[in-house]
Amino acid sequence: MRIGLSAPVLADSGPRPAWEAEAGVAELREVFTTADRLGFEFFTCPEHVSVPEGLPRGERFYDPVATFSYLAAITERIRFLPYVLVLGLHHPLELAKRYGTLDHLSGGRVVLGVGVGNLEEEFALLGRPFADRGPRADDALRALRASLSVRLATYHGEYYHFTEQVISPHAVQEKVPIWVGGHSKRALRRAVTLGDGWAPAPVTYRGPDLQTLPRMLAEHDLPEGFDVVITPPARLDPKGDPEAALDLVGRLGEAGATVVNLVVRHRELAEYLDQLAAAAELFGLDRRD
Repeated sequence: MRIGLSAPVLADSGPRPAWEAEAGVAELREVFTTADRLGFEFFTCPEHVSVPEGLPRGERFYDPVATFSYLAAITERIRFLPYVLVLGLHHPLELAKRYGTLDHLSGGRVVLGVGVGNLEEEFALLGRPFADRGPRADDALRALRASLSVRLATYHGEYYHFTEQVISPHAVQEKVPIWVGGHSKRALRRAVTLGDGWAPAPVTYRGPDLQTLPRMLAEHDLPEGFDVVITPPARLDPKGDPEAALDLVGRLGEAGATVVNLVVRHRELAEYLDQLAAAAELFGLDRRD
């Protein structure tokens, strides 16, 4: 089981401790360099260009490309997961260039989390079509795969067309992993047919529970190496209750998860860092102390 981290600070989504609202660059450096040293798989960063004031899911969202570019320069191993990029807000070549450059600069540490999106106001504000965002996202995924890791990209699909477009620099990974978000059966089908993994919404946000998850996965012949990325239904307490943390992660694995997007209990920065150290020890991560 690989363990990644749902990043603090980078998004104001859901109840958050007060220190996150006040955190600056120094706190981000400490969190990310600690997670990198402790051997966590990735850090997430959500994406919203602009949101209406008072949006229940939160108002503050760091830009993933800018944030990860900075963090790539101060870390060595940890991977960078935008979770999720809304495909309908971008042309596939924009994503191939931006995240290909990030992959190039970070030495191949990008994992793309992508989704269809559901915030109609954001689509309207940016002048993007909303009604056909599902099939448009499918075509974008095919176009993205055709352009992410190549210098000369050609693709002709239902919505996107380009011929011999030079993308330099481009991703250094031969195949950048693409994890498809969304909690529905349609999202899982999209992930199996067009992606390398499925990263549904957390149980607390309408995602599949431990009973539903294996039934959904059983409906598909999953490709070899296909990842199932699950955010636990509750914040774990590796330091205070390690047995419960181990038990829940074990049950996630039994349900079909291959990757856990960890969220831990904390009230202060020091407590968060202590929880990371406890989790690294508990789950046997490859620490570099």
